[in-house]
Amino acid sequence: MIKKIYIAGPLFNVHEKKYLEDIAAVLEEAGYDCFLPHRDQTGIDPDELKGNDMSQSTKDIIFQTDIKALNESDLVVALVTGQDIDSGTASEIGYMYANNKPVIAITAEERRYRNLFTAGMFSSTINNIGDLLGVIKTIDS
Repeated sequence: MIKKIYIAGPLFNVHEKKYLEDIAAVLEEAGYDCFLPHRDQTGIDPDELKGNDMSQSTKDIIFQTDIKALNESDLVVALVTGQDIDSGTASEIGYMYANNKPVIAITAEERRYRNLFTAGMFSSTINNIGDLLGVIKTIDS
């Protein structure tokens, strides 16, 4: 039974973060427990996340928090927009696939070909958030 969902995606601008937060809102309203990396990190000085220079200690906390959340999650929802699938998102997709956990990709109706190797790891590909709950129910049945 799917209870916890890891939400993966690029975090390079306000629009991407907002779209990921919209995904979380829909899932949490439906009763799922979600982990959203940019929202749910703890133990990090927020000022350190604002610049491009980050201490090794902060990098280690982020990695350990994310890997723990991936291990605890039953499914990943991945935003796969951009010139190419974001490298961090692709890593999270690969990790979940290797652990036999489903991956739902959201294209946000962007028109382009995806990396076919990474796309081969998707359990489902949908165009928008409105399709998400129905696909999860299908995977969970």
